[in-house]
Amino acid sequence: MGRLSGKVAIVTGAGSGFGEAMAHAFVAEGAHVLVADIAVDSANRVVEAIMSKKEESGTEGSAIFAPLDVTQRHQWEEALAVAVSRFGKLDVVVNNAGTTYRKQPSIDVAEEDFDRIINVNIKSIYLSVAVVMPYFKEQKNGVFLSTSSVAASKVRPGQVWYGGTKAFLGRVSQGLAAEYGPYGVRVNCLCPLRGATGLLEMFSGVSDTPEERERFAKTVPLGRMSEPQDVANAAVYLASDEASFISGVDLPIDGGRLTV
Repeated sequence: MGRLSGKVAIVTGAGSGFGEAMAHAFVAEGAHVLVADIAVDSANRVVEAIMSKKEESGTEGSAIFAPLDVTQRHQWEEALAVAVSRFGKLDVVVNNAGTTYRKQPSIDVAEEDFDRIINVNIKSIYLSVAVVMPYFKEQKNGVFLSTSSVAASKVRPGQVWYGGTKAFLGRVSQGLAAEYGPYGVRVNCLCPLRGATGLLEMFSGVSDTPEERERFAKTVPLGRMSEPQDVANAAVYLASDEASFISGVDLPIDGGRLTV
């Protein structure tokens, strides 16, 4: 039996990057996962890859696609309904979908870019709480996990508004952990270092080249960038019963970068 055997999870932004790695890892550990994304082709590719691996490994887990624009309440409601109708319950929500803008002075960030990060990085959490938390509260059990960032702990020049949304997420998660802990709900944040994903150029403001990756890796005590699997491994742990007494935590996945 896997560490998430029989659990049912919604993972947003699961069509690529950290979310894709989480979906693979959750299913490998026995979970049934709704691969939720607005990128239909990418999400279906992830589902196909997972189910192909399932046939080879014989895992009890599975994956299905769920269209989900995290800024739309009705799509959250539909995703919850699919989880319950298809698998009989929902145990875990991973609010992984997020966005940013190319690194630049704060006064140069376009208003539409600011609005987008507010909607995707903050409003989505409000909507997932509004839709999913009543279900978890009635069930008296649930894991509410969100992808924040090390930027939440140290907001850096050029990414001030983005870092602010992630700092907001961390503090809100602590409040939710206190509010819904009495109902058996655990709320935690993953705080990864920027890594080898499609958003690398956006965070750095320079071209994604081997030389740039090497330069950045030298600023990390453990000597490398984060990989999606690093984040997925932490997500599996926090979603599992092994972490049954851990709530209200911002977990850095940064190779020690916050220590320097």
